[in-house]
Amino acid sequence: MLDPEVVVRIDAASARPSAPQEIHGAQAWAKGAIAFAQMARSSQAMLVDGTMGLVWAPGGRLSRVLKFTINNGKIIAADIVADPARLRELRLTALDE
Repeated sequence: MLDPEVVVRIDAASARPSAPQEIHGAQAWAKGAIAFAQMARSSQAMLVDGTMGLVWAPGGRLSRVLKFTINNGKIIAADIVADPARLRELRLTALDE
């Protein structure tokens, strides 16, 4: 699913202090994603600005969004957003079950 050259951009509100704000490559992102596995289990798949994404809203409060860019069936980029101002600008649409 991941393009080997995937680029993941992490906004300052999502990143830990001194952590990179961009991750390059599928292997690098896969290693870092293990730390967020617990969050992923409680995330919901949604359309984010018309594209596939994951939304984390514990207690119904939007906290973080992972927005994917997909090309030829592979994730070529992802944006992790937690900044409240940026979250308010996103158009979130529930997927039909």
